Amino acid sequence: MAEKDPLSGRPGHLDPGQQHVLKKFKTAIEEQGLYNPERHDEACMCRFLRARKWDLEASLAMFEEAEKWRKEFKVDELYDTFEYPEKQEVDKYYPQYYHKTDKDGRPVYVEQLGKLDLKALYQVTTPERQIQKLVVEYEKFQRERLPVCSADRGELIETSCTIMDLKNVGISAFWKVSTYVQQASNIGQHYYPETMGKFYIVNAPYIFTTVWSVVKGWLDPVTVEKIKILGSGFEKELMEQIPPENLPSSLGGKCNCPGGCSLSNAGPWNTEKGKEIIEQVRREEASKKATHERQKSEKAGAAALPSNADAASPTAAAA
Repeated sequence: MAEKDPLSGRPGHLDPGQQHVLKKFKTAIEEQGLYNPERHDEACMCRFLRARKWDLEASLAMFEEAEKWRKEFKVDELYDTFEYPEKQEVDKYYPQYYHKTDKDGRPVYVEQLGKLDLKALYQVTTPERQIQKLVVEYEKFQRERLPVCSADRGELIETSCTIMDLKNVGISAFWKVSTYVQQASNIGQHYYPETMGKFYIVNAPYIFTTVWSVVKGWLDPVTVEKIKILGSGFEKELMEQIPPENLPSSLGGKCNCPGGCSLSNAGPWNTEKGKEIIEQVRREEASKKATHERQKSEKAGAAALPSNADAASPTAAAA
């Protein structure tokens, strides 16, 4: 019996049935006026289809809801204009950051929930801005980090490797931030599906069993299966996935970025080559947008023209 292709359901690895569903999916979103060539490449459409197990109607419903949310939340405008001057202050009270890549070429994302000081955090920022920052980081992840990682690796990279550090976290602190965690989970699952590759919860205290029983209810079962919960002896397993030189020393690795790993933005996306790739991606997005707008305009203009029968009728009437 042949082994299942681990890349099944991804561009270049679609069976005939999946190709057929993808074609129908694209046609449907084009007819609904939702298709955006800047963002909706095959990889994007396949993520929504995989998230709903290639059920066309369910995938379309998920996609439509995501596009509605993007419009209401003004995601594209945020991506272009959002500034975050409080970054260094926020980092003191709730470090959340991308840092280098794992052995599979994925961006590594670190969240240190154990350092959270909610009272101090909301003196330097607001819950609304934290969610806006989260969304902007998702956009940068998909539109900047992943293209660079894919080019660097020479293959499609479309997921992250996340580490959530619970060192010194107390159950009361978790409940205080549970609204944000639930909101963040919903955004990730519903609007950026199929982007989680690996997820490690480290330094999990014994009380986390109680918390986890609640958190699991917020997550898709497929997502839950990807999460590994590790106690204090996590370093060995973590370094099986992430090279020691790419892992911050605070998590048992060998990396000590000048100024701190959490503020370094270290990774292939922050190199000269990476920045060139990002600029190229932006130029391609702009070109696709211009072409799409022109085609829409031409189509609208053609629809406004009188038909041959209408054009001939005045002459016929005059005759």
